[in-house]
Amino acid sequence: MVENYAAEGKSLARKDGKVIFIENVVPGDVVSIRLSKNKKDWAEGYPILFKSYSKERVEPFCRHFGICGGCQWQMLPYQQQLQYKQQQVIDNLTRIGKIKLPEPFPIAGAVEDIFYRNKLEYTFSNKEFTAHKPARHLTTSHAEVNTSFDFNQNNNLLLSAVDSIGALSPDQPCNGVLGFHAKGFFDKVVNIEKCWLQPEPTNRIRNAVREFAWKQNLSFYDYREHKGFLRNLQIRVCTTGEVMVNVIFGQDKPTERNELLEFIKQNFSEVTTLVYTINLKKNDSLTDLEPVAYFGKGYIVEKLEDFQFKIGPKSFFQTNTKQAERLYKITREFAELDGSQTLYDLYCGTGSIGIFCSQKAKKIIGVDVIEAAINDARENALVNNIHHAQFFAGDVIDICNDDFFSQQGKPDIIVTDPPRAGMHEKLVKKILEIEAPTVVYVSCNPATQARDLSLLDQKYEVTKLQPVDMFPHTHHIENVVQLKRK
Repeated sequence: MVENYAAEGKSLARKDGKVIFIENVVPGDVVSIRLSKNKKDWAEGYPILFKSYSKERVEPFCRHFGICGGCQWQMLPYQQQLQYKQQQVIDNLTRIGKIKLPEPFPIAGAVEDIFYRNKLEYTFSNKEFTAHKPARHLTTSHAEVNTSFDFNQNNNLLLSAVDSIGALSPDQPCNGVLGFHAKGFFDKVVNIEKCWLQPEPTNRIRNAVREFAWKQNLSFYDYREHKGFLRNLQIRVCTTGEVMVNVIFGQDKPTERNELLEFIKQNFSEVTTLVYTINLKKNDSLTDLEPVAYFGKGYIVEKLEDFQFKIGPKSFFQTNTKQAERLYKITREFAELDGSQTLYDLYCGTGSIGIFCSQKAKKIIGVDVIEAAINDARENALVNNIHHAQFFAGDVIDICNDDFFSQQGKPDIIVTDPPRAGMHEKLVKKILEIEAPTVVYVSCNPATQARDLSLLDQKYEVTKLQPVDMFPHTHHIENVVQLKRK
């Protein structure tokens, strides 16, 4: 029997004193598993047969659940997901960080657990990934019956356990599909009919574009051969009502391109900005490419409280607008601003946290290594009529030296919001050297946050912590920590 949730979507069971981490199960499931790793004290495995299901399970609401790599936890009630996510944060901070913690605030769950994303990117592919049969379930009489559950299966499972759980077809011939990459397959895509992650007009646009491409006999991208006309479809939907569509093409064919773009423009009045990008590279990154505006102003505007943010096709912006507002409110509360302090916003990106805190700060200094993000931050400050914020492009380790402090002043408060890899050790040392009275650490990966907090423990203690769920039905969790200088 599966005993408890471990972390990163895995649960654990024990056999003969060994801990076994299992994918695609929840506490209370009784399963037969096949090991993928087998060490002295621990092992990893995946289910090949479900003998009984946990009472915690609910029926997933999305028909693509189990083969799409997007949501992993639809079979768990949302409140149960929140409990496991809070547990994950505490386990990481105590097990990895080994630091003294205050009583955590209850996790800030999402008010809306469907249609919450403001950005999605779909993939065109000439290879479809489909499932022929649902997963199998073994009853107490050992008779196999179909169930309503369908689980993500990794490549090893697909190759070695087809006879146990039902065949999956990773190479289904097709005219072309538009959807999400299947988990574990870089070139195979699940053809999405309805996605519950982003509000309309997203589903209508995606399905109409795919049908138009079929009728016009447009080629879908081949990720093995790196050829094909249609490559990606990116859609952003704002709470302000503005909608951006960016069609990414793998070939430069002006006639076919304009026919598709005109089709979108004429049939979807909700689209306020329509852009396209030509990507002839082997990777999907758009950072070194220049999107072209076909219709509209080339950007959209989103709001957090009364602050406006200009978002271009390449701009980074938190993908859950309503939860981003809650995340930033917590960050601002933890900063304990009174109007007299200088706040340094490290990994500031497009300046959203600094701008959100600006009304209660004397001065905002934002630093980020990505120059394009800094340009967006400066523009966002102007849009919001904020003149006491300055943004600098470069590595904070190089920028924040004695000369810089003499010009800008030392920080009273540091807010750091690093990527999943956490902060570089040199930056941790720099923060210890700066000795700001308060540090607020916003993290999208509690494991790397715990590692960094362990290093900061030399001079800082954790005084507040608040998990925030930005991505319902996934394993991801954010955590905000307040640290005070000892």
